[in-house]
Amino acid sequence: MPEAMENVSEKPRIYLEEYKLKQDANDYGLSDELWDFERFKQQLQIVIVRYEENELEFDMVGVNPAIANAFRRLMLSEVPSMAIEKVHIYNNTSIIQDEVLAHRLGLIPLRADPRLFEYKTNENDPPNALDTLEFELKVKCTKKNKDSTEITNNDSMYKNHSIYSGQIKWIPVGNQASIYKEADVGPIDDDILISKMRPGHEFDIKLFAMKGIGKDHAKFSPVATASYRLLPEVRLTRPVVGRDALLLQKCFSPGVIEIDKDDQAYVKDARYDSCSRNVYRYPQIADAVTLSRVRNHFIFNVESLGALKPDVIFVEAAKVLKKKCKMFLDEIKGN
Repeated sequence: MPEAMENVSEKPRIYLEEYKLKQDANDYGLSDELWDFERFKQQLQIVIVRYEENELEFDMVGVNPAIANAFRRLMLSEVPSMAIEKVHIYNNTSIIQDEVLAHRLGLIPLRADPRLFEYKTNENDPPNALDTLEFELKVKCTKKNKDSTEITNNDSMYKNHSIYSGQIKWIPVGNQASIYKEADVGPIDDDILISKMRPGHEFDIKLFAMKGIGKDHAKFSPVATASYRLLPEVRLTRPVVGRDALLLQKCFSPGVIEIDKDDQAYVKDARYDSCSRNVYRYPQIADAVTLSRVRNHFIFNVESLGALKPDVIFVEAAKVLKKKCKMFLDEIKGN
């Protein structure tokens, strides 16, 4: 664990007993604490633990649950993204109803950077280069070999028998062709299945993507998931050896408890423990462990859909929060 996190003093903990939770003695809860900005700045730490393409794991230390939850909700609901909002269906002879098809198309994530576009002021206005991306899906399923009656492989029998997101074509609006490339604004993945087709089935569809936020519809959320949990702590109060050590190891998630060369159990990494409290099922080892969670240490996991990187989504969430705070202060001051 990073050294900066080990230096956090007076960690407020919640203890996990067999049937209940117990707080530290003389700990009356964060709701009664007076706001001290200087203290908040000293305690606040953000440490990146893991960053892999569109997945980010980081620790936010020294904040109360309200602030942690504010960032989670902002990333889910108020950081904008581009998504297909209007679908003009000129021809649909597939087995999928128009409404279901439009819904499926709207949920296809797009690679377009929402920071480069504006919100559409009036949905009835014609599309322009600043607020709309236009796409087209025009495909028809046909037979490849009319004479063959013994072929059972769909790829050999039909052309366009499966329609994927990669078949959606971008139609530049205004001067968009000189600003963007199709790879920068089209679907993030080309292998998202839209529909299965058979000869005679056809799509002739125009799609219009606009900027929006997840609070209006989930398709505008830039993340697949954004969640947090409290940092687990596992402490052994006495030596546990032999068969009891093996039993103790099985009570926790893999990698939490390890056994040394003397057959004695020790805590290797409590970070990824699920806090299941299975250890309390066995009287012979129940008194050997103290389970707790650090109440002001949050482990965040953010998985981006791909249009914005997860660290950018967090920064954008902070900007939204700053804007909301400024607006609230202006209201109080009567500006």
